[in-house]
Amino acid sequence: MSKMSFRFYKDHEVRAIWDEEKSQWWFSIVDIVAAITESPNPRKYWSVLKTRLKKAGNELTTRCSQLKMTSADGKRYATDCFAQEDIINLVRVIPSPKTADFLDWFIYSDNTIDGQSKKKAL
Repeated sequence: MSKMSFRFYKDHEVRAIWDEEKSQWWFSIVDIVAAITESPNPRKYWSVLKTRLKKAGNELTTRCSQLKMTSADGKRYATDCFAQEDIINLVRVIPSPKTADFLDWFIYSDNTIDGQSKKKAL
């Protein structure tokens, strides 16, 4: 893991880290929860949602990886992350009117990590 990237959905920072071994981006779940829900405590929101998903038998949480990401205080902490496919599945289970807009930004926008890569490749 070497490359860190910061993208902005509206005014919310979404951290990502590149996994050289798997050739894919991993995204901070807490950042995405914060952007979609505007919860005052996105870590707690994710913790409760993760527990509910496990109780319901949803296997999404089993694909969660903890990767070291830089936080607002400049230190690196283990952070729950998902690959792109899992972020899409996560967003679909979060009850928020922002989910469709977020998915449009995350999947199709030129401002996404993949969108920026595609623009550079052209």
